This record gives sequence, structure tokens and C-alpha cells, in this order.
Amino acid sequence: MLPALEAAELPADAIEVGRIADAWGIKGWFKVLPHSAQPEALFSSKRWFLQAPGASSKTAAFRLAIREAKEHSDSIVASSEDVPDRNAAEALRGARVFVPRSSFPTAGIDEYYWVDLIGLSVVNREGVTLGTVRELLATGPQTTLVLTAEEDGKAVERMVPFVSVFVDKVDLPGRLITVDWQPEF
Repeated sequence: MLPALEAAELPADAIEVGRIADAWGIKGWFKVLPHSAQPEALFSSKRWFLQAPGASSKTAAFRLAIREAKEHSDSIVASSEDVPDRNAAEALRGARVFVPRSSFPTAGIDEYYWVDLIGLSVVNREGVTLGTVRELLATGPQTTLVLTAEEDGKAVERMVPFVSVFVDKVDLPGRLITVDWQPEF
């Protein structure tokens, strides 16, 4: 990491949103590979927190004031007052990028950030618990919830398409998703 960057603690609501791939150009810009196909969080936050690759969440981070971030091909390019030239940008290579969840743009009606769905319990219309959301998969035309549960002492994995035909209700405060899905599917 750059010694000129201000050391900082990760905010309690920090979410990893990408990693710095390399320098971009000669004026200190750097290329970021976002973890999401819709990286609005990178555009909405003017302060990012960086950690070295492989660092734990308890490891110190560095605060980076973002001057500008924009889309470029399949990535994001960004600049910062703290990164004056290509050499400084190259020193960031591999850094993990975090932003506070509180700086994400407000989701629209029936729109959810994946990070908010992970860990929610999923039940069907009959009240049968199907599992807990472990991750989400982008499968092209739709997103799929990947659930894990324990049944009869064995780990069970289920996949439920996250589309309105099957999802009746998402209750974020109640940490519950109700679906029209049967356990044997």
C-alpha cells in the first residue's frame, strides 16, 4: 500500500465492492474490477477504503478520497488526489475496495442489493423453512438464490429463482423471504 494514504478503520457497515486491477494511463488513474455488474456503489461513494489482498477484515485499511470514477469497457477507472501518478497507481494493484453500505444509492421498489439478501431465511407459502440465503448467482436472464439448510443432520442446498413468479415477499427488517417453492424442487 501507499504510505501516503491515511490509515483508517473499516466502517462497521463496509462492503467489499471490487479490487484494483492495475494503473490506467500515466496520470494516476487506476482500473477497478467491480464485484457487481451494476457498480453504483463505486460511483456514489467519494471515499473508498482499501485493504491489501488477503487481509482480514480486522486488518487496518487505508482511506482513499475519490475525485472521479467512471465506466470504461468492462471495468471502472478512478482517480484520487492521493494517487498523483502511474507509479502510485501501480502500488495499489490488488487492493480490495470497500465502501460503507450507508453510501449505497437507495434501491428502488422491489430492488434489493445482494448483500442485503445474504443471510435471510427463506420460507414457502406453507411456512416450511427452505434454508438461509448463502449467495446469489447471476444466471443470465435471472438471479438465483442459493440456500443452505440442515435436514436430518445433512447439509442441503437449494436454488430458487429470484423472480416475481416465485418470490412473494422480501421482508428485509424481518430478515425473511417468502416464496412459492416446494422443498423437493
